[in-house]
Amino acid sequence: MILARNIQKSYGDIHVLNGIDMDIPQGQIISIIGKSGAGKSTLLHILGTLDTPDTGTLAICDKDITGLNEKQLAAFRNKNIGFVFQFHHLLQEFTAIENVCIPAYIAGKSESESTQKAKELLEYLGLSDRMNHKPQQMSGGEAQRVAVARALINQPAVVFADEPTGNLDKASSENLHQLFLQLRKDFNHTFVIVTHNTDLAAMSDRVITLEDGRVKS
Repeated sequence: MILARNIQKSYGDIHVLNGIDMDIPQGQIISIIGKSGAGKSTLLHILGTLDTPDTGTLAICDKDITGLNEKQLAAFRNKNIGFVFQFHHLLQEFTAIENVCIPAYIAGKSESESTQKAKELLEYLGLSDRMNHKPQQMSGGEAQRVAVARALINQPAVVFADEPTGNLDKASSENLHQLFLQLRKDFNHTFVIVTHNTDLAAMSDRVITLEDGRVKS
């Protein structure tokens, strides 16, 4: 699913990533852990094509994306990658179903097709009664599940999650953990998760520990 070689990234004189090699197969849940400043989020953003490495190569779904321009990257990202962040980043003026539909509209799908898929996802995620609610009318856990539905609307090959439970209470965090497991079981989704949550890391297929911009274990 993902093949990264010698990924390096610096910001000025600060070396954040120092030669990362990583192979991630399809259908696995991978957690990336490490102390603050270890380079976890930077690595996630590069793997998710939101940022570019200074050196190194990256292939996703057998496609070398290193040489793609911004427009090509945006199209590839929209079709193949989903994102879930610590803060759900839902658009406050839109309802749950409208938020979920946005990536599908960007991909050029019709309103009827997008709406039907969004309804199916929200029902699957237990949000049938929240479809027409705006983010401020939902709990944190509900809003985060809407964000998960939005990440899945285009049936991405891989979902990247950056501290997805960092803004949730314990019960909502546990529900999200179980949701990731269920999604992997039902749809064979691949998840790459940056987390400080030891429970979330423990349920992963593999835990990658970063230290000083390198893979420690």
